[in-house]
Amino acid sequence: MKQVLEVFGVLLLIQGVAALVHELTGRLRGWGIVQRIGFLDGYEIYAGVTLIVLALALFAVAESRKSRKTR
Repeated sequence: MKQVLEVFGVLLLIQGVAALVHELTGRLRGWGIVQRIGFLDGYEIYAGVTLIVLALALFAVAESRKSRKTR
């Protein structure tokens, strides 16, 4: 379960960073999922930051699962 959470965390982190890079620099056009979702038009920066925060939360949950198993 820990590995699944970490994989989803990495995917969310990549998509969040891609969204921020696209919005701030204009690079990575059409690469991320945030740009393809229509109702997020105008909110791409917020969506990117949210994805990064969710990724960090998933990493924290995965780490807490690791520490429980070692007890």
